[in-house]
Amino acid sequence: MHDDTGAAESTPGLLVSLRRLLKTFTEILHTRVDILSTELEEEVCRAQQLLVYTLVSVFFFGIGLVLVTLFVVMAFWETSRLYVLACFAVFYLGIGAITALVVRHKIRTRPRLFSTTLSELDKDRDSLGSQS
Repeated sequence: MHDDTGAAESTPGLLVSLRRLLKTFTEILHTRVDILSTELEEEVCRAQQLLVYTLVSVFFFGIGLVLVTLFVVMAFWETSRLYVLACFAVFYLGIGAITALVVRHKIRTRPRLFSTTLSELDKDRDSLGSQS
């Protein structure tokens, strides 16, 4: 005759442990998704702010450059207006090239998207791997 009381007693303990494990896993997953959504919202907000500031800056710098150029060309209207226009053209093209290089550098070296979420998932993986 077998004594089934030990098997019956271990089954509820196993189910309770599995439920706790599942609950812990879902809490971890919920936290990571929450971090991910927060990072995504911050990135969208940062991109919107950057776009607005960039557009305002470009608009006013453009107006300022046109006015300065007109002022200088009119000041040299009689003597050397073509040379002055050529100098401004070279200057503007140089600034445009430098700015394009800076933008390319910023795009290539931007911070990794969702880096906090990924680092937390790495910590979770390492923690779970060290327990087994």
